[in-house]
Amino acid sequence: MPAPPSGQSAADEGDEPRESFGSIVAETLGLAPDSSRRRRVVTLLVMMAIAFVAVFRDTLIDYVMIKTSVARENESNTEYDANKVPFTVSVLPEEDEPLEWAMVLDRKLTPDETRKLVAGNDRSAAFSYLKELGARPLVYTATMEYAPERYRQQVASSNSGGFADVFQMNIMSTRSSAVVINGWKVTDITCRKSIAQTIVEIPPQGGAVYEGLQLHIPPLAGEPVLADDTEGQGEPYFSTRYVEVGGGQSSGGFRVQAIGPSGQSCEWGIKVRYTDSYQTTRWVQLKDSKGKALRIRTESPPLGTTQSWVFVVDPWRLCDRQMSGEEKCVQ
Repeated sequence: MPAPPSGQSAADEGDEPRESFGSIVAETLGLAPDSSRRRRVVTLLVMMAIAFVAVFRDTLIDYVMIKTSVARENESNTEYDANKVPFTVSVLPEEDEPLEWAMVLDRKLTPDETRKLVAGNDRSAAFSYLKELGARPLVYTATMEYAPERYRQQVASSNSGGFADVFQMNIMSTRSSAVVINGWKVTDITCRKSIAQTIVEIPPQGGAVYEGLQLHIPPLAGEPVLADDTEGQGEPYFSTRYVEVGGGQSSGGFRVQAIGPSGQSCEWGIKVRYTDSYQTTRWVQLKDSKGKALRIRTESPPLGTTQSWVFVVDPWRLCDRQMSGEEKCVQ
């Protein structure tokens, strides 16, 4: 039999059915060739999803773990912040020279020292020289003329002196959330007779004005009170006010005028009440930098001093107030 023409072979090959893309995919996915189009599409999508998860599995796991880790870290930071010491406190005597002042010294001034006090013809020079000699500064108590009558009656009937110690209380906190100080108690008062022998004064020319807080030792009802020459003078400070530290507030503080009993030197401590953003409210005893209970000194000159001097401005001279009927001055 003669062989078929070469062209016939090529035609026969072209007449064989060609495989479609769908058939190829179905075969690859292990589906029957006659499976429906919908089944093929669904199977393809499922396989693509499985492939996606396989490729990005580690990324998804890392994402979930990071969120969990961040949540745990935030919880740990919150617990750490809540357990921090709420604040630290430093108490420093007033360093600046008051407008009117008295200085007390535990010994008598020598004649040479009294001459040096007036030699500079300057109150600030006299103030600095007395501090060099070891004298302690006091201020005249504020007049509190705008305070409520009930408070002024308390002051008038108390055994308080006419002078006060002034100190600055600075409060600092490293907490990331706010701490609010909204109460104050005086604690552990101990007093003894003043041992000062000399007092040197520049008397006020009018009513003494003071800004800050005022309290007596022991405290009168409602103290500490606001001493500012403004609305609310003589009212309990913490009834309408508070101090906030932490949470972005670097520091807060008070200037305090503490008035001791006449003729006595007292030491005392402070408890303050605070509330933080973790709904914790408690009283805490203030401590010094060494971790011991803070002790603050408040002094009143003795009722009878060995020497009592007063500066007179015009002309500048230092006079002995204890000389009755005779003026004895150094100028």
